[in-house]
Amino acid sequence: MRIALIVSKFNPEITQRLLNGAYKGLQQHGLSESDYDTFIVPGAFDIPAVAQKLSQSKKYAGLITLGAVIRGETDHYRTVCDGVTYGIQKVSIENVTPILFGVLMCDTMDQARARSEDDESNKGFECAQGLFELLPYFNS
Repeated sequence: MRIALIVSKFNPEITQRLLNGAYKGLQQHGLSESDYDTFIVPGAFDIPAVAQKLSQSKKYAGLITLGAVIRGETDHYRTVCDGVTYGIQKVSIENVTPILFGVLMCDTMDQARARSEDDESNKGFECAQGLFELLPYFNS
């Protein structure tokens, strides 16, 4: 079984912590580094297109998407949040692929840090756990 992780490099302090959490979650389920591939994209808005390509390849049993969108002073935040949420959901439904959504959408960096701690509350870790809960529904 192969898993793909797609992670935005924007807000790297947070996304690296999410990625580390996801790795821990995958390893807790017996996967090693050779069982998953990591794809780095510029920003959260880029995640759905890469998810579409990877999902269509049928190479991966599931995908984990990770990113951090922090509210700024413009409406750009809402556009990115809406686009990435809709895009990932659409890819999952159209391709019948389990895609776990670990894109944080926070008002502040402190909120993002709190959701990417080095423990089981890390949203990347939670995505890895959730993926293994969903996989049986897609493999039957």
